[in-house]
Amino acid sequence: MPAAEDNAPERSLAASTAARLLRPDLEMLSPAYFGMVMATGIVSLAANQIGLPLIAWGLFAIAGAAYAILWGLTILRIVRHPRRVFADLIDHMRGPGFFTMVAASSILGSEFVIIARIDIVGFVLWFVALILWVGLTYTIFTALTVKEDKPSLDRGISGAWLLAVVATQSIAVLAALLAVRIDQPYRLDLNFLALSMWLWGGMLYIWMMSLIFYRYTFFRFSPGDLSPPYWINMGAMAISTLAGSLLIINSEDAPFLHSIVPFMKGFTVFYWATGTWWIPMLLILGVWRHVYKRFPLAYDPLYWGAVFPLGMYAVCTFQMARALDFDFLDALPGAFAWIALAAWAVAFLGYLVSLLRPERAA
Repeated sequence: MPAAEDNAPERSLAASTAARLLRPDLEMLSPAYFGMVMATGIVSLAANQIGLPLIAWGLFAIAGAAYAILWGLTILRIVRHPRRVFADLIDHMRGPGFFTMVAASSILGSEFVIIARIDIVGFVLWFVALILWVGLTYTIFTALTVKEDKPSLDRGISGAWLLAVVATQSIAVLAALLAVRIDQPYRLDLNFLALSMWLWGGMLYIWMMSLIFYRYTFFRFSPGDLSPPYWINMGAMAISTLAGSLLIINSEDAPFLHSIVPFMKGFTVFYWATGTWWIPMLLILGVWRHVYKRFPLAYDPLYWGAVFPLGMYAVCTFQMARALDFDFLDALPGAFAWIALAAWAVAFLGYLVSLLRPERAA
């Protein structure tokens, strides 16, 4: 009997751990959790381009498993807590997190095309992403426009809003990848759609970034306000660079794209330069937050929004250097791919610790 009593705390800990793993808090599940798939998928592609196929495949498998699990949890949440899901959808801070579902679908589809070379799955995921993009874009932005009770600018906007840009550009990226794998006239259609989404995503970034930068500089800014999604300031420009680079590469077999190559080259470099400018700024603000202000560093699903831009910067710089023959940039993609792998490993370790030992997640 004493031995059984001694083992009781261990059994209780095991039971509580199993409960967290099997029955997560569905009601409060973050809509932005698909950012884990986004980050894992793009880091997988970054690893693939620097010659690490085993790591790329391993991350690909994790991204696919996470995508399936998160869809299961999301559907279950919609069934069990529909009011909470609707409240998140029309919330200024949580609503934009739903756009991670679009980007996750597109990036996983890109992995199937590039790594697994299974184009049909890429097409299926592209259609899923497109349907989600249409539904979420017009639902979220209509709701945020017509709702009567709205927060002030400093309480209602963050870098997470730029996930709408990332979602838009992710569809352009996958469309450009798929366009070269099908015959005319569908190749023309996909390239035109990719170009249209690329242009719209750029315009959306200008609108949103103006508000975010205004909030940065003219409202009180506390360490808690600098949430990890602010790294999307850079990530949105990185994925815009990637989409532009792929369109430039596709222009060799698309006359209407060929006629605007100078325009696409100019804007692609513009996007890349803007994203590059953000990197030192975000690092400085991170030091201010965690070192100077001593804001605690603990695992949060939003941190996947900081891993994703690092991997995307590696991939977009590689493709831009290829599209524009910028050989002098060859060192950057490899360096940022390793940085992204390290950031992913830290975030994933934090995720595992938060599941097994939530009291030690810091």
